[in-house]
Amino acid sequence: MEQVDTTITAAVDPATLALIDRVAAAHGRSRDEFVAEAVQRVAETEADLLAFVQEGIDAADRGELIGSDEMDRWFDEQIAFHRTRCDG
Repeated sequence: MEQVDTTITAAVDPATLALIDRVAAAHGRSRDEFVAEAVQRVAETEADLLAFVQEGIDAADRGELIGSDEMDRWFDEQIAFHRTRCDG
């Protein structure tokens, strides 16, 4: 089956339009190409986030919860790891 593209219209302020044009030009792309790719990326990212959140909701519904003490330890470990990584 042949893919048929659909045109959508969105109002943006002049500063955003200028930014879109500047970035698109820097990549050698048209405004339409840049915006189409940007919309696709944002939609995919949002869909991934929704799926991730749903996984958490489903786990909670099954009673698979993590206590605050365990989460505190996890956050402390993450902070320590990133500090050592960033402080070199």
